[in-house]
Amino acid sequence: MPAYDDIIRRNNVQITGTGQQVMLMAHGFGCNQLMWRFLQPYLSSQYKLVLFDYVGSGASNLAAYSRQKYADLDGYAQDIVDICTSLDLHDVVLVGHSVSSIISLLAARQIPQRIHSIVMVCPSPCFLNDPPEYMGGFNKADLTELIDLMDKNYIGWAQYLAPLVAGNAEQDFVSAELAESFCSTNPISAKNFAKATFFSDYRALLPQNTHPVLLLQSQTDALAALCVGEYMHKQTPNSALQVVEAKGHCLHMTHPQQVAAHIVQFMQQLQPAESLV
Repeated sequence: MPAYDDIIRRNNVQITGTGQQVMLMAHGFGCNQLMWRFLQPYLSSQYKLVLFDYVGSGASNLAAYSRQKYADLDGYAQDIVDICTSLDLHDVVLVGHSVSSIISLLAARQIPQRIHSIVMVCPSPCFLNDPPEYMGGFNKADLTELIDLMDKNYIGWAQYLAPLVAGNAEQDFVSAELAESFCSTNPISAKNFAKATFFSDYRALLPQNTHPVLLLQSQTDALAALCVGEYMHKQTPNSALQVVEAKGHCLHMTHPQQVAAHIVQFMQQLQPAESLV
């Protein structure tokens, strides 16, 4: 494992907040740790927040990027494992947005003794349709076309995907910020992450979960429909599902106060049971 200082620089790790318990916040595809700034003020007085960028995203060290390592979600999970191990973090609450929900689940399997619980914001275990049992939202041909567009017109791809993800016409800043983030991400790492995100299927992993999980779902989400959240709740042991009256795939940006309230309530509900152990 890389040395402590190397990981801090590699993943642009930032620590803030005054609480005792650690909350590690993992951004989604095409994003970076700055997307958590809307949620931070509501949690920083109760938790120590550990923010980072996956290698290949944000202000991470691009020189450390490996196309082979980050060809699947295990590579991104290793970033979380490295951070938790090098900082010697314990009792960690993993907060993952979108694909990072599954990445968090993968990381928790590797270091279960360090993880307290997982909060999944707009999660999906599989974006592909598998009728009639499962509808992830996309046909394989549509996703293949979306990936091909990254090669043909990267800016056009970003401008198409951003409003689809934001899904909230009343808050155009989210779409604009996502488009800027997509465009500023290295095209090679972005395409690799996109393939790992949109063509993976981790449904079989859900029943193996051993940590308390909070699922936060938008009422209307073009990337992860309500039926996906309901599927995850049904398949994931020890999980709770909260549906937020909202549109879009970025609840932590558009509805941070509601997200924070659900997280705090979830954590409070866990305490009585834990105190009896």
